[in-house]
This record gives sequence, structure tokens and C-alpha cells, in this order.
Amino acid sequence: MTMARLLKLTTRAFGAEPGVPDVARLSEWIAGHRGTTADIITYQLDQSLAPQLEAGIGHPCAGGKFCADRIRASLLGVVNNRVIDEIALNHEMLIEDAAGIVVQKRHSWCALPAPHVLGLTDGFYCDDEEWSDALPDTYSRILRAMRDIGVAGHVLICDKADEMEIVALAAQKIFFFQPDADRKSLERLMEHQRQIAVRPKQLETVFDLTNEYDLRRIIIVDADAEAIMLALLHLDPDQVSVGGYCQDESGDYWKKLVNTAIYTR
Repeated sequence: MTMARLLKLTTRAFGAEPGVPDVARLSEWIAGHRGTTADIITYQLDQSLAPQLEAGIGHPCAGGKFCADRIRASLLGVVNNRVIDEIALNHEMLIEDAAGIVVQKRHSWCALPAPHVLGLTDGFYCDDEEWSDALPDTYSRILRAMRDIGVAGHVLICDKADEMEIVALAAQKIFFFQPDADRKSLERLMEHQRQIAVRPKQLETVFDLTNEYDLRRIIIVDADAEAIMLALLHLDPDQVSVGGYCQDESGDYWKKLVNTAIYTR
């Protein structure tokens, strides 16, 4: 009789969305970080990453959509979310953020909202091609500057699979993640990325699309045992990971995710 073996899939984070703390909690946290630049977003970056490290996530990722305000504040030529001049960049605070992430955990990734999530409108370029290039070009500079500090790579969290953004930015160290992608969005993502992050309900669609697109790795976000077994029918264990994107107070979210990654075979 062959004994079942306990095996463990790799785990990967795609960021988190920590809540805004009350004044007393934030003041206490800032007091403990004297000598560094600290504000609400710095606090959220810390709180997005710390529970992942405690839980033992294999590939941790700080940040989330909450970083949108930091990016907007770093863009020159933008007033009230409207571009009124050629976009320029003051990335001092973003570099400070990157340094804080690296101090907390070397080789961590950072999640940021994809360019379209910022909700900017064009009041300057008045040319579709120039406008479609302007923000991705600026993002490319932001991401490169943060990687130069030591951030391992970036997750760009999408509301939609914007083809212009994906073509301009998708790369080995820049991963597009759309939490609830429909079939059309999955097609766009798989066209430009050889790995995809999806929830269990999207697995059947992804495997159907492998008739058209090459798939080298799948990350199951908020996986369950059934989803893991389905993925392993199509891919080898080293091609399957368990992923997380915590959108509420973390609690035991990341610890439960690590436990979910253990399966029998």
C-alpha cells in the first residue's frame, strides 16, 4: 500500500489593502519609526507586508491599490486627476517607499495600481497615441527606480486588461494581475504573459485558452483543495502556485493560505 505524501506548493502574494488606522494607532506607529519618512501610506505598506512575512509566504509582495495616492502625488503636470502639462516625475517618496520595503524584507515585490486605475484624464496631449504612451512611459521610470533600490519586481493590479498598458509594460519583473478577469481579459493577459493569476472559478476558462496560448505557470488566488487538484491535472506541481491578495483586515488570511498550499498526492 502506497502512503499518501504531503507536498507543498509555492506561495505568492499580490499585495493587500490594509485599512486606514485610527489616529492613535498611526501616531504610535510613526513614533516607532522616527528618523524615517512615515505617513499613512508608509504604514499601509508596512502592514501589507508584515503579516505575509509572519506567515512565511514564499514570494511576498508589499503594496496594493492604496498606493495610487502616492503615485498621483509624484506626478508633475497633474492637477485634480487631470493632466494639464507634460507629465514629469518626482519619485522621491516612491524611492523612500522602496527602501522601506527592502529593509523590511529583501527581494520583496511591490504591488501598485495599473496606470488606468489612477483615473487620470488628458487635458494636455490631445492626441490618443501620445496620451496612451505618456503614463506607461512614466510608470516604466517609476518601476525602474524602485527596482534600482532593491525591489525585486512589480505587480500591477488592474480593473481591466488594458492592452496598451500590457504591451508597454509586461515583462519578466512586471506582472499584470486582474482579480476578477472575464474571458476576454484573460485572453489579453495570456497573450502577453506566460503565467496567469486567477481565482478557482476561472480555472476552466484558463485551461480552455491553453489551446491558443502558452501557459507555463498558474497561480491560484484563494485556492481550495479542489482547485489545486484540477490545476495538477493540467500542469506539473512546479508550475502551480497558491496566491493571495488580501482585501480586508488580514487576520489569519496569509497563514490559512500557507496551509492551503499543502496537499496530498
